[in-house]
Amino acid sequence: MSAELEEKIGFRFKRSDLLKAALTHKSFAAEQKLGRYNERLEFLGDSVLSAVVAHQLYESYPDEDEGRLSKRKALLVSRPSLARWAGELGLGAFLFLGAGEDSSGGRLRPSILANALEALIGAIYLDGGYGEASAFIHRWFLDQHAKVVETDYKSRLQEIMQKRFKSPPVYEMLKATGPDHDKTFAVTVRLGQRTLGTGQGKSKKEAEQSAALDALEKLQNAAETLQGE
Repeated sequence: MSAELEEKIGFRFKRSDLLKAALTHKSFAAEQKLGRYNERLEFLGDSVLSAVVAHQLYESYPDEDEGRLSKRKALLVSRPSLARWAGELGLGAFLFLGAGEDSSGGRLRPSILANALEALIGAIYLDGGYGEASAFIHRWFLDQHAKVVETDYKSRLQEIMQKRFKSPPVYEMLKATGPDHDKTFAVTVRLGQRTLGTGQGKSKKEAEQSAALDALEKLQNAAETLQGE
């Protein structure tokens, strides 16, 4: 199975123990009385992923400030985003899970998939270095999905609102400041009386996208808080 995954990701491990550790959930380690599972590699992979994504955003958006770049990064490396990526990779089929975790649907559980993906990135980094880890992240994630994730926040927000509440969000202009040739627009996005997010931009369209991005980030933070409880 490890050879099949290596073929898929385009990377051959010199140290097979690193790959096995990345794929080993703590439930399996407890059952088999193993001393090693993927949480430490997950910690490392999270940092490597953040560095690669931050570098890409820094190069791609030279005019954006730290706050906007941070919001973009937060969406790209969010748990749902990583879980979707892991699902496309078929990572769940390669995991070592305890019997209980396996029988209860652990191979499809978003938190397990996202954590295992970060662990895999950490293992690639240790085995092949930053360049190989970066190449994997670009090949399987950034090159295919980043532009979609980053650019059309309004469509993503509308899709979520329609699915959850059967109602689209509404954008409202708050104010426009500055001279005619250099205006800054402020927009809020609401669902009924509830404010979902606010944003600014040099055009109404840009301000609406910024507001949608703010709303998506807040929804993501709320989802992660619930997951952790």
